[in-house]
Amino acid sequence: MKVLLLEHPRYIARERCNDIANTPLSSSLISGYVAGMLSDRGHEVKIIEGYLEKMSYDEIFDEVRDFSPDLMAVHLVYSWGNNQNLFALINKLKSDGSAKFVLVYGFYPTFAYEEILRSCPALDGAVISEPELTLAELTERFDGTGVPKSISGMAWRNEDGSLEVKRRDPVENLDDLPYPLRTPVMMKMYEVNLEGSRGCYGGCTFCYINPYYGREHACWRGRTPEHIMSEIDQIIAKWGKKEFYFTDPNFFGPGKRGQERALKLAQMIKERKIHFGIEARVNDIHEETISALVEAGLRDILIGLESGKDDSLKRLNKMTTVAQNERALKILRKYGIEPNVGFIMFEPDSSLADIRTNLEFLLRNDLLKNLAITANVLYHPQIILQGTKAYQELKKAGRLVLGATTYEGAADFADPQVKTLAEAMSQITNHLFVKMNDIWSGRVPEPEDAEGRYQKLNQLLVQSFSHGLEQLESGVVFSNEEISQIVAFQKQKMNEYLPL
Repeated sequence: MKVLLLEHPRYIARERCNDIANTPLSSSLISGYVAGMLSDRGHEVKIIEGYLEKMSYDEIFDEVRDFSPDLMAVHLVYSWGNNQNLFALINKLKSDGSAKFVLVYGFYPTFAYEEILRSCPALDGAVISEPELTLAELTERFDGTGVPKSISGMAWRNEDGSLEVKRRDPVENLDDLPYPLRTPVMMKMYEVNLEGSRGCYGGCTFCYINPYYGREHACWRGRTPEHIMSEIDQIIAKWGKKEFYFTDPNFFGPGKRGQERALKLAQMIKERKIHFGIEARVNDIHEETISALVEAGLRDILIGLESGKDDSLKRLNKMTTVAQNERALKILRKYGIEPNVGFIMFEPDSSLADIRTNLEFLLRNDLLKNLAITANVLYHPQIILQGTKAYQELKKAGRLVLGATTYEGAADFADPQVKTLAEAMSQITNHLFVKMNDIWSGRVPEPEDAEGRYQKLNQLLVQSFSHGLEQLESGVVFSNEEISQIVAFQKQKMNEYLPL
């Protein structure tokens, strides 16, 4: 059977330049894992890298038509747009017979399948949660006429137009999955993405990792170190790569068992003489394990601090404390790792006192000295996505505000003064991100005096945030016109140091 997997083009509007991509990094391997599973079962599989190859929809149409797949599946990634260009492509492919059966899969359609299927009648269904076993079963039983009703992990339309969904249990043993197929354009990237585990043992209100797998509670599953090492060895032998990044949202896994597994991984990785990065919870940062991982080649780590106030961490159901945040920072720095950090400066229920505590935490822990990190943490609001506990709670309380899609919601800030600061910092930092985008993405080189410029820009951001917070704390209320004037003034000052 001929199966085509499409990574569709994705564009981010300028006003969303400083928002995180609304899909976990682990989804970068989702098509590769599907392709690996289907190829292993004897199917002819083609991946079209529409995003990485910067392809137009006309170019994609020609490739699909030339391949003429029996089944086409699109890794649908939410990118803040309405997907009309993609849906138009699907309609065109279906109408001329180039693609007879088309599905979507990924985090986005797992939660928004109802809206997506109704917006694009040409789609034949959506894969819910992990797609490998579902698509493997579908291809084995596919007769070209529709979705067999007994297949789990799918959402589809009934003859009367109603939607039906049947979930599938998560893959229990990740070692049973074939290695993901990697396309040549993926291997041009500096780091090779690896997936050492799936899920998380946490339950943060803003996260939809576990709900994606159909579980409200802990759903962490780890591959064995031996299986991971076998894949790394294969990549080194085939591609000669030495830089890796574990895309797992929770590298360590729970408790003592997770630490012991990490130590075994460190011992085995050390023999390969590679460099790698990971993502982790702060309560999993222990000196013995970090020491071993750094010795093995750990160079980068993302940790989710989220807040500098214990009440906020409880509100987010983070199951960590400020003391653990600070302890993790000290351990990582002791071993030469300056982490990237996840931080939610503005929650819907934040008060000015919360914002002040957050700012003092960031200053006290030297987290406002790197321009890219400063710009993120001084702006970042809580993103409210379908599938999360926060989305459900705000909807139940009547506070959820939806825009063009049901997938991303918003909630007005309970404190109007917090809203003022959040809106101003959003515009100021977005101006910086837009101007710096080509440099930070590596498309253009940094200016010769980059360090001095970045220090000045960093100071301006911290000063503007601090000054704005002080004025709001003193009771000053700004009109919309005054906010616009302040933002324009800050942009003008930043332009003196921003590269042209």
